[in-house]
Amino acid sequence: MESMKVVDYMDRQPVLLQADMTLAAAVEKLVKQKKIGAAVVDVQGHLVGFLSQQDCLAVMLKSTYHCDLVANVSDCMRSDVLTVTKDLPIITLAEQMLQPKPKIYPVIDNGKVVGTIDRHAVLGAINTSMQECYLKPA
Repeated sequence: MESMKVVDYMDRQPVLLQADMTLAAAVEKLVKQKKIGAAVVDVQGHLVGFLSQQDCLAVMLKSTYHCDLVANVSDCMRSDVLTVTKDLPIITLAEQMLQPKPKIYPVIDNGKVVGTIDRHAVLGAINTSMQECYLKPA
């Protein structure tokens, strides 16, 4: 299982957001793509933050009382983002994911976001590996 790497299971076309876009536009992208969060990048593709559905809910709930959703992504995103590299073994990431958060990690290569990987992908990778073990002839 050490040979299974993040690069083999990551989403290579992740939703990417910009810090200056409206929260409403970011939520629309997340909902449309059915994503639980997205990396926030600068114009060169470097990671500057992360915005999760939970972050959006917190701000949107407050805004519903006054019907005034005027926040930008930069107002709501987290700037202390846990990331992984594409060469990280899936098993190592699975061990990290035993903690409550995060559920999704930006994958970084040379400082740029090249994908994301979430618990669903990691679980699928481990499941595939387990099935291959059971199918091997004795």
